[in-house]
Amino acid sequence: MPADGALKPSQSKDMKMMRENRIKKKLQSGQIALVLGGGFQSGDAIDFVGPLGFDGFWLEGEHGAISWHQIGDMTRACDLWGMSSIMRVHANEPGVITRVFDLGVSGIVVPHVNTKTDAEQVAQSAKFAPAGRRGMFSGRRSYGRSDYFDTANDETIVIVLIEEKQAVDNLAELLTVDDIDVFFVAPSDLAQTMGYPGQLEHPAVQAVIDDALQQIVKAGKGAGALPTNDDLLKRYIDFGVQLFLTKYDAWIKAGAETYLSNVARMSG
Repeated sequence: MPADGALKPSQSKDMKMMRENRIKKKLQSGQIALVLGGGFQSGDAIDFVGPLGFDGFWLEGEHGAISWHQIGDMTRACDLWGMSSIMRVHANEPGVITRVFDLGVSGIVVPHVNTKTDAEQVAQSAKFAPAGRRGMFSGRRSYGRSDYFDTANDETIVIVLIEEKQAVDNLAELLTVDDIDVFFVAPSDLAQTMGYPGQLEHPAVQAVIDDALQQIVKAGKGAGALPTNDDLLKRYIDFGVQLFLTKYDAWIKAGAETYLSNVARMSG
């Protein structure tokens, strides 16, 4: 680096490359993208899991305790490790979607998208004109860039959750909406709206999930899923699902139970 601390043009270009949306690049090239999430979320948590090799981190803004002032630090931590920051917002509201993008997220996940109108609002809120009507504000991802408004639409990822029976019933119409990268079939609320609360692996629920995922892939759209066991993971991969979410809470629990069991066995 020059003595005056200024970046050379080549260094500035390298910094721009650090902001590449890793998940979007993988989806576009036909690869599988893996997103990690969990109940304990912070910039420090992201730094800890960053070296593990996941493509993105799921920031939980609907059910979690993340406050607005934490989002910037968490997205910067994702950038540090080359991961995409994917945030589930708490509502399909233009102001909410605009604000999280302004704070640096790579992509959004919007819950309870049940109708074509819902999906169109998501797409319009997430994209700058002429594709949409996202509020014209740049935020930190524009720093050092003169082409931000020209390239931002290509760099962000938009995910909608298919998590209610109504959404499944309307899926054919939802899939006609442009500028949505992934239709993610979420099992928990879907099971509840089908009359099987908490029974994510019920055969009737899984049959609906299977049909929905195959319909999404057949339409040429990106499909996302949350498999609850390895058999489902393999089946969804065979369907052509590209985006998978997994959570580390179960790993912590399993590791703790194994450790406690081993101590009891060795000392008994």
